[in-house]
Amino acid sequence: MLVLRERFSQYDLIMRALRAEFKEDMLRRRYEEEVGSLAEERTKQEAEEHQKLMAWNDAENQRLRQLREERIRKELEQEQLRKEQVAVSREKRMEEYVKEKEQEILQLQEEAKNFITLENLDQRIEEALDNPKSYNFAVDKEGRIVKRTVQQ
Repeated sequence: MLVLRERFSQYDLIMRALRAEFKEDMLRRRYEEEVGSLAEERTKQEAEEHQKLMAWNDAENQRLRQLREERIRKELEQEQLRKEQVAVSREKRMEEYVKEKEQEILQLQEEAKNFITLENLDQRIEEALDNPKSYNFAVDKEGRIVKRTVQQ
């Protein structure tokens, strides 16, 4: 009887092991079937999501490109306007410079009329003798002439 009990316990142990292995195999197959279909669905969903994200990315890139082109166009317009203003300003300064130099020339021509030349040398000498100027005088701290000596 002892042998029988031992053989029965071995049989029972082997049968439990086989049942556990079959159950595990059955559960693994069921999981693979479920996960396999889920994996296909997940792959399909990921592909759809990827397409949506790519479409959104393309739309965003298009929007940003348009904004960038608009900004660049405005910057070019502003640069062109600034260049025009600089050119106008430069032209205005040049005109002012030319007018200033013309005024200088006219002033120098007026002053040249008072220059002593060979033609008016005798006349200038006579004027200097007729109107003597004395630079021999003293000035106080307030700038008043204090003492003037008579020219001899």
